[in-house]
Amino acid sequence: MFAYGTLQFGPVLEVLLGRTPEMDVAVARGWRVAALPQRLYPGLVAEPGRMAGGLVLRGLTAADWRIIEAFEDPEYDLRPIELIGYEQPVRTFVWSSAVTGNDWLPEVFVSHHLDRYVERTAQWRQERA
Repeated sequence: MFAYGTLQFGPVLEVLLGRTPEMDVAVARGWRVAALPQRLYPGLVAEPGRMAGGLVLRGLTAADWRIIEAFEDPEYDLRPIELIGYEQPVRTFVWSSAVTGNDWLPEVFVSHHLDRYVERTAQWRQERA
């Protein structure tokens, strides 16, 4: 799975999946990681001439996929996209609703929101255990 937002971060994955999967750096050409209105997490949207960086999470189990799919907002569509250097398309969550004109910046998320987001994710996970 190509993770370009909050699922790039080990602490989020640890509380969500109970582990941090193996990861590889990846880039999607023709996509943008967009900031979303009133949300801490981003959306991936098609935008010619842009590049979206992220990580490919490897070795996800069927149980991992069930958790991730339940966790993601219903406005995401799970679909395969092309990544630079990958022979086969990789599944990711593409945003299907409104975005802002700003890019989502992982360094801002880490410095201002990660700790609180991890707490919220842990609470979400505990409620569904």
